[in-house]
Amino acid sequence: MSLDDAIARLDWPRIEAQLNEEGCAILPGVLDDDVIAELLLLPAVMPVSIADLRRRCYERLVPVANHWNALRDVSERFPDTLDELTAHRHGVAGDQAHSAFTRLGAGDDEALHQFAGSPDAFPLQLVALLSEPGKDFTGGEFVLTEQRPRMQSRPMVLPLRRGDLAVIAVAQRPHKGAKGYYRVNLKHAISRVRSGERIGLELLFDDITPGV
Repeated sequence: MSLDDAIARLDWPRIEAQLNEEGCAILPGVLDDDVIAELLLLPAVMPVSIADLRRRCYERLVPVANHWNALRDVSERFPDTLDELTAHRHGVAGDQAHSAFTRLGAGDDEALHQFAGSPDAFPLQLVALLSEPGKDFTGGEFVLTEQRPRMQSRPMVLPLRRGDLAVIAVAQRPHKGAKGYYRVNLKHAISRVRSGERIGLELLFDDITPGV
C-alpha cells in the first residue's frame, strides 16, 4: 500500500476529535516495511516518501491547526499546503531540518521536552516508531504530559507499534473550561529502554519551532 493510500484510509474525523479532546492521536500502520527499511538504511538522507508524508498529513491537519489558533486567540492562519507555508516563512527549506531520529539503547531515555518556539508556529507535529515493542526493545514508552492551570500534570502513554505515527501538540492546545477556552501545556518524553534498541522519528511541519 502506498503512503497516499495509507493516509487516505485513516479515519480523519476520529483523529480530529481525538486531537481536540486529548491533544494527540495515533495513526496506525502508516509506515510499511519498505519505508522503514529506507529510513534505516540512510538515516542522514530523508526519503522522498517522508517528504510526501509531511505534505499529505499537513493538508489533513491544517484545519485543526487553524481551529486551534482561533480558540487560542492566535492570529496566524496557515495556508492549505506545506509548500505555501514554507514559502511564507523564508522560501525553500529542506525536509531534513524538520526531522530528528531518536536511537535509544538499554538504559537510555528521552527527557520531557517540547518544541516551543514562536506562538505562530504550526501547533502539531508527527512522531513515528520504527522498532517493534517487545521484539526489538522493551520499555521505551512514548509519554505525553499535560499541565492545566492549578492542576497536577496528567500523563498519557501512547501505545505505539512499529510503523505507527502519532500526531501530537507541539507545545499547547486549547481546552474548554467552565469559562471558555484556555491553553494547556504539553510535553513529551520516552521512558527508559530496558533492553534492545528503540528507533523513532520526530517530524515537524514548521521551521520556526526551535527545540527547547
